[in-house]
Amino acid sequence: MTNKPVHRPGWKGIFISIEGPEGAGKTTQAELLKQRLESLGLEVYLTREPGGTAVGEEIRKILLNPRFGEMTVRCEVLLYSAARAQLVHQLVVPHLNRGRIVISDRFLDSSIVYQGLAGGEDPREIARINDWSTGQVRPDVTLLLDVRAEKGLERLRSPAASSEKEGEAGRDRIEKRDLDFHEKVRRGFLELAAGEEERFYVVDAEQEPGEVHARVWARVWKALLDRQMVVQP
Repeated sequence: MTNKPVHRPGWKGIFISIEGPEGAGKTTQAELLKQRLESLGLEVYLTREPGGTAVGEEIRKILLNPRFGEMTVRCEVLLYSAARAQLVHQLVVPHLNRGRIVISDRFLDSSIVYQGLAGGEDPREIARINDWSTGQVRPDVTLLLDVRAEKGLERLRSPAASSEKEGEAGRDRIEKRDLDFHEKVRRGFLELAAGEEERFYVVDAEQEPGEVHARVWARVWKALLDRQMVVQP
């Protein structure tokens, strides 16, 4: 299945999503990328999914709460879509229209993978629901941080991972799923990337953070040149 990006005529900025399995280092790389872009004098808006808005953050609490183990996958689809709709219309599109670079820690591809390819629901139906809720907004560039499922889950148990969770105590409802589910997630992301090589850029996230950032930056720099937001020195 492919998810073709829909470019809005008014967009002056670039929409970048960072995807990957649990423990891939998305939060770290998003922060490093934001700092690098801002060092060039570019305006950057960094957000996360689910969340990013007051509405979205409340939905996040429900989605990730381990107490709600009975939550169905279809319920997950609708809740993620609702949070995404609020984020896109309230913040993502306005920032893009102002010429800013928007970085999102996860976006629609996570729903396609987690609830669709790994969760058993129809990926096409998930895409249809989300296209309606967001007005068909898709990223220009998607950076896929690839890590083996067992390696990613091992990282989640480290002190560094705990410090990144911003007060969200313990492993969340998604992280607690079994290894087989997380292996399906990794395969699902790689399947999406293989079907849409123009948008996706796969990075080996088992390297040191600095090496991962260098790969990420090479792809983002190309996007900046293509959009003429920077000039080659």
